[in-house]
Amino acid sequence: MNGTLSLGIRRGLIEQGTLLRDKKEVTGQLVGGVGVFLLLTLWIGGNPAGGGVDMATFMAVGFTAFMVFSTGVTTLPMLIAADREEGALLRLRTLPRGIPVYVTGRAVSVLCQILLQATLMLLAGVLVAGVRPPATPQAWITFGWALVLGALSVVPIGAALGAMLSNPKSAALVLGLPSMVLMLVSGVMLPVRMLPEAVGRIAQVFPLYWEGHALRAAFLPPGAAAAELGGTWQLGTAATVMGVWAIAGMVLAPWLLRKVTRRESGTRQAERRI
Repeated sequence: MNGTLSLGIRRGLIEQGTLLRDKKEVTGQLVGGVGVFLLLTLWIGGNPAGGGVDMATFMAVGFTAFMVFSTGVTTLPMLIAADREEGALLRLRTLPRGIPVYVTGRAVSVLCQILLQATLMLLAGVLVAGVRPPATPQAWITFGWALVLGALSVVPIGAALGAMLSNPKSAALVLGLPSMVLMLVSGVMLPVRMLPEAVGRIAQVFPLYWEGHALRAAFLPPGAAAAELGGTWQLGTAATVMGVWAIAGMVLAPWLLRKVTRRESGTRQAERRI
């Protein structure tokens, strides 16, 4: 087990190093999330979001939460679907501990991407948009576990989704619209009080809402809790929901990937390319 974990971590770090040397990849990360955030900050950043918070601060936290979510459930499935289309999953059957090492490596690489993008987003918020960092050690701890648990709640699920999709184009089509809808209803871009109550209740089933909730608890003043569903910070519930999603994904993803690789063959791969 230790050997599998170390090999997976090494694979993920090598993969991330390769991405960082790709100028287009780094530029895309900067322009994609951070650029859109800064444009919106210039447009509506000074407007109030409620609870004594301006929209710049609210959006910085929301963009960070959605970036974690979208990297896990959109970017990762597309990468795995591309590996499946190119025959990488088929070749894993010939390698000892191939699937566990592959899953660990992909997870490590994506977690590194999440950490980099979150850092860039929050630096842009603090340096350009005037966002105040967490004010107390406890708030910093909340920020840390919310970011880590939020990533763990979506990365395994993303791996499971990638195993079920045959190519990156289908992954983008199938996952793109639901991700955007969930972004709109989870209170990460608009204050949740602006949404119908029933919509907010549905959003609470998913980890995106709770990660945004926990990150807001870390960055926003105590009075901002009045704008949340329930009127208070529910950090225990947030940790529980994200933890349940993380455990479910960790159980489901390796099983699905093993099942997919057992069904893969050169003939099936050729048929998908026709």
